[in-house]
Amino acid sequence: MSAVTLKQDLEKFFSYLQSERRYSSHTVSAYQRDLNHFVHCLELDEARAISWDDIKQAEIRQCVSQLHRQGLSGKSLQRWLSTIRSFYNYLCRHQRATQTPAVGIPAPKAIKRLPKTLNVDEINQLLEGVANEKQADNKQLACRDVAMMELLYACGLRLSELKGLSLQDIDWQQQTVTVTGKGQKQRRIPFGRKAKEALESWLTQRKKMADVDEVAVFVSQRGSRVSSSCIQKRLKKMALTRGLNTNVYPHMLRHSFASHILESSKDLRAVQELLGHANLTTTQIYTHLDFQHLAGVYDSAHPRARKK
Repeated sequence: MSAVTLKQDLEKFFSYLQSERRYSSHTVSAYQRDLNHFVHCLELDEARAISWDDIKQAEIRQCVSQLHRQGLSGKSLQRWLSTIRSFYNYLCRHQRATQTPAVGIPAPKAIKRLPKTLNVDEINQLLEGVANEKQADNKQLACRDVAMMELLYACGLRLSELKGLSLQDIDWQQQTVTVTGKGQKQRRIPFGRKAKEALESWLTQRKKMADVDEVAVFVSQRGSRVSSSCIQKRLKKMALTRGLNTNVYPHMLRHSFASHILESSKDLRAVQELLGHANLTTTQIYTHLDFQHLAGVYDSAHPRARKK
């Protein structure tokens, strides 16, 4: 029996990510890029068999230094190390390695950037304004766009979750949508009156656009499921039309949803559930946004803090 080559180990790992972990093609591509860096940095031959235990921690450290010098950010290096650890954990489970050399190696500290959000007035300017401009655009597309953006903000959806919505995912009685998020995990999210009205208005128009057997909630002019790029372009156009002087993108509405809910409720766990975050630490970034808001209120209101 011939020895397993490095390339075969990689291919089996990528197959495992897709079939067992159910990772998206985008996520698997990120793993592939990271492991390509790993292979090239260590000058490994993919056509040869390899003893993974021969790779030592010092070599991984040298790779981190080299990639950092090439301009890879602290955040990217943290992800790169996480990829190497995941790969080695897989190798250990399949008796291809006995230890993970990337454990305990720190990456350069990443600069923490707070997510960009729209305030409530800007959200109203975006969504209410579009509803008033239906006569200036194709009525069917305008109805669709309003419904898409209302739902993005009402439920804090990811772009892929909005695109992937099908008619059976809407529960009108409970007024919820069921979405499939990262790792194929499903969650139910309530939506409010504005989103309900926008959805009902769109569904009356959808009949004129959708193919007979199409199950997608949002469809393009061709009658099939709308694309991610189409949603992005339509939102950008809406923002420009309404005079918002910032680059508005779908994830900004998700950030705005989380920030506004947390600001009002102070319930971090509830926001975690609504967003579908696996770890609470991911959600905690919004507490920094909330503190920023509180600090701004303090600076403008406290007698001893106000600027002259």
